[in-house]
Amino acid sequence: MTDARTDAQLAADLAREAGEVLLAIRAEFPTDGDAKDLKSAGDLGAHDFLMAGLAQARPGDAVLSEEGADDKARLRAKRVWIVDPLDGTREFSERPREDWAVHVALWEEGRLVAGAVAMPARGVVHASDAPPPLPAPTAGPIRLAVSRSRPPAWLPELVEALSADLAPMGSAGVKAMSVLDGAADAYVHAGGQYEWDSAAPVVVAAAAGLHTSRIDGSPLIYNQENVLLPDLIVCRPEIAERVLTAVSSIRF
Repeated sequence: MTDARTDAQLAADLAREAGEVLLAIRAEFPTDGDAKDLKSAGDLGAHDFLMAGLAQARPGDAVLSEEGADDKARLRAKRVWIVDPLDGTREFSERPREDWAVHVALWEEGRLVAGAVAMPARGVVHASDAPPPLPAPTAGPIRLAVSRSRPPAWLPELVEALSADLAPMGSAGVKAMSVLDGAADAYVHAGGQYEWDSAAPVVVAAAAGLHTSRIDGSPLIYNQENVLLPDLIVCRPEIAERVLTAVSSIRF
C-alpha cells in the first residue's frame, strides 16, 4: 500500500514518533544506570525505528544515518534520507535536560527538499512544509547560540567582532532551531560536523527564510562521498552579511 503522506509530512511524523521512542527509553531507564548505556539505547532505539519507518513508507529510497553503515549506493540514488536519530546524546543522558533533538531530512537530485526537527522533551516539531513565522527582530546585541559544554577556542573572537551575547544550549539541531524560535539570532559552527548534524535543521531553517551557508558563504552540499560537513551558519537574514563579515576575520 502506498504511503500517501508528503515527504515533509512523513519527515515530521517520523521525527515525532522517534522522539516518543526516545522519551520512553529515557523514562524506563534506571535512575542509577550508566549514562553510556542510556546513550547507546537511545541511539539504537531511534535508529531502528527510523530505518523501519522509512523502509515501509519509502522502500525505494536510500538512507544515510549517523548510526548505520554508510551504503555508498546512496551516491547513485535520486532520493536519500539523511537522519540523525538522536542529536545531543549527552543532553539526552542528562535527565531531565530538554535540549536534544531528532533530525529527518530528504535530499533529492542535488538538494535538500524536505525535513523536520523534533525536540521531543519540549513537545515541538518544526517541519519544512509549515515552519513557524520568524519572530520580530529584537533590540540589543546579537545573541549567539553556542555549546553549553564545548565552546570553541575561537568563540571569544567572534563575540568581540559581533559585540554579541551568548545563549548556551545543547545539540546542533536545538541551536539551529533556536534562531527559528527566537531564542537566538545566529548559530555559527566550525570544527567538525557531519551531514546528519545539519541536514534537517538547514532545510527547515531555509524554508522559514533564515540564512544558511558554510562559514565562507558557500552553499551547504549534501549526499557527498565524504559526509564530513564541518561548518555552517544559520542566522536571521537581516544580519547575514554582518555575521559573514565577522566570521571572515576569525582564525579558525
